[in-house]
Amino acid sequence: MPSEEEMQAAADATARAREAMQMQSQNIQWPLADDTSAGGSGIPILGFGTWRLDTSNATESVSTAIEAGYRHLDCASAYGNQDKVGRGIANGLAKVGLKRSDIWVTSKLWNNDHGGFETVSAALDSTLSDLGLDYLDLYLMHWPVAQHGGKNVIEYLNTWHAMEQLLETGKVRHIGVSNFSPNQLRNLIRNSKTTPAVHQFETHPYLQQHDWIQWQQNLGIDVTAYSPLANLNPVYSGRDDDNTPPSLLENGIINGIAQARGCTPAQVALKWGTIRRTSVIPKSSHADWIREDAHSLECELEFEDFHQITEIEREHLKRYSNPGRNWGVELYDGLDDA
Repeated sequence: MPSEEEMQAAADATARAREAMQMQSQNIQWPLADDTSAGGSGIPILGFGTWRLDTSNATESVSTAIEAGYRHLDCASAYGNQDKVGRGIANGLAKVGLKRSDIWVTSKLWNNDHGGFETVSAALDSTLSDLGLDYLDLYLMHWPVAQHGGKNVIEYLNTWHAMEQLLETGKVRHIGVSNFSPNQLRNLIRNSKTTPAVHQFETHPYLQQHDWIQWQQNLGIDVTAYSPLANLNPVYSGRDDDNTPPSLLENGIINGIAQARGCTPAQVALKWGTIRRTSVIPKSSHADWIREDAHSLECELEFEDFHQITEIEREHLKRYSNPGRNWGVELYDGLDDA
């Protein structure tokens, strides 16, 4: 567990990194990331998301993703498709001749399974059964919210302590969190033996959160970006308001860079995410788009491209996923567009 001094040092390092970027952005080449891992946990930097994956071809899509080169699958109990995803994993591994140990599988604990070790352990066993696996590489607490008796409350410490015990069972290799606020994450770190290996949350060119990401990386917490293509997911189409930006893939800056670098707009957005050392988990049910996204790591961006994308947020700042109002709880306190 990081000490107070280490957390302050991480904050100081974040401030220095921000200042250096501002002062040197015109004459220093940005260190482009070309590794396959996002950080210390070993999580592959490019993953395949399964949220709202069309159940009619979820198995085929996951299998196609593995054939296309994805070695990181992101799942969750709440998605309601883990049995189909599990069959896709088995099919994909068989087609390319890989073993279970050659891929990384993440899943998540849902809100109604918060509680003590028995409750959390039972939820994990159910997920493993659905996926047809013996262990997970990463098990995340999906939200810092417990749902009991039809009520939602902010609760995560007791559940996290139960998740810590899962590490002793051999059924999970790493544990982490998702959708936490800065205060919640600090509180968890101060009151636990285990610092989260990974924090997964929404981030993309319309919601960049550079300082928040850098602070966590300075503490050794890897970041996974969900919805890395922003409002491309159809579920967000019904949330338009006066501040809704255009589809990220229609953004003029993204398209200009794509034309200049010989990439597609989606590849530019995904490569921008991996340059920041965040793993990204795009989702698609279309084989061609699955393959297109897989080639995003081959897209070569220059520092000027990174700088241009950073400027997008000045005009468009938008968070798409915030169920707090419907749940009656406050989420993302202290973060952009909370």
